Amino acid sequence: MAYDVARIRGLIPSLGDGWIHLDPRAGMQVPDAVSRTVSTAFRNSAASATGRHLSSRRSAAILEDARVAIAELVGADPAGVVLGPSHAVLLAWLAEALSSRLGLGTGMVLSRLDDEANIAPWLRVASRYGAQVRWAEVEIETCDLPTWQYEELITPTTRLVALTAASSIVGTAPDVRAVADLVHEVGGLMVVDAAGAAPYAHIDLDDLGADILTVDVAAWGGPQIGALVFADSSHLDRVPAMSLNPHARGAERLEVGGHQFGLLAGISASIDFLASLDDAGGSRRERLDISISSMQNHQDLLFDRLMRQLDSLTGVIVLGRASSRVPTLSFTVDGIPAEKVAAHLADRRIATVPSSRGSSRLLDSLGVSDEGGAVSIGLAPYTTSFEVDQLVRELRNL
Repeated sequence: MAYDVARIRGLIPSLGDGWIHLDPRAGMQVPDAVSRTVSTAFRNSAASATGRHLSSRRSAAILEDARVAIAELVGADPAGVVLGPSHAVLLAWLAEALSSRLGLGTGMVLSRLDDEANIAPWLRVASRYGAQVRWAEVEIETCDLPTWQYEELITPTTRLVALTAASSIVGTAPDVRAVADLVHEVGGLMVVDAAGAAPYAHIDLDDLGADILTVDVAAWGGPQIGALVFADSSHLDRVPAMSLNPHARGAERLEVGGHQFGLLAGISASIDFLASLDDAGGSRRERLDISISSMQNHQDLLFDRLMRQLDSLTGVIVLGRASSRVPTLSFTVDGIPAEKVAAHLADRRIATVPSSRGSSRLLDSLGVSDEGGAVSIGLAPYTTSFEVDQLVRELRNL
């Protein structure tokens, strides 16, 4: 079946508000099926998944379904799925849990391409316990993250590499697998932040070579929930527990506090929505593969259209030309701060995400923050060519 944007938009009530939503970095719009599922779950579930009451059993089933759905999205074992309030919070808990192996005499490699969620927790641990931090840098002109530099950055003492699967700011998708192979040669761990890659790309834990991967459910129109996924679920029983339950086992060892079971119910519904973009048949994993491929074909054409039109605008500079990327980008307008550009667009009902000094290490390293910042935009499953054209018209009016 052909990719039907009109059908998809009809399943998302908030798109009737008259706005053009080009701000998926702040979270995509929520499908009606997700909000209805969450509402029903809040009414019918309990605050605990233990006990014999029917509502408690419903909560236990919701938790299990959520782990299975995330596992099917990324090609993993449900037993290795850790759920929490956000992927940023989970990465902070993970860093604390792994801190015992990141002391003096060890090293870690971070990248300027990553969002702060996959940088700040590791810096705190390194500062506290003395691990050496090395940085992978982006090429200023293209915003590519060259793989060759990791051959020098990764040493026999490297215990961890943290790397994004795709930048939420400039869209660059680095060669994660090549880096993973290098760190595995010295016995280190590969932690991959896929929050900027899902749902744009096919996410497969084995293909990426990630030991631990994180996603943000809100990134594809789900609730404000994050997930950590361990390639080897038995690894969870070998890291220090963060849970308040001294008897916690498996994924529960990194789940601090209780779950919001109503929100967890939205995970399965949101992933089912992704799997239905192309209305294909088969298992959920198979439907996800088909739907995401169909969406990619649609967005490739739309993104090419966007890039051509932005390049035609005098004074508008798109940051980076990465060889591998997802359909998100950031741009500057000569002489106009990002906040003013975003305000101009918002006055015309176009939602974008402005970045200013200190909000992004990547933009700081590119020198963009000193010149007023950049405006980030991205495509979503529901973006149309009319919306892209309208953005360009309003930028031309500047």
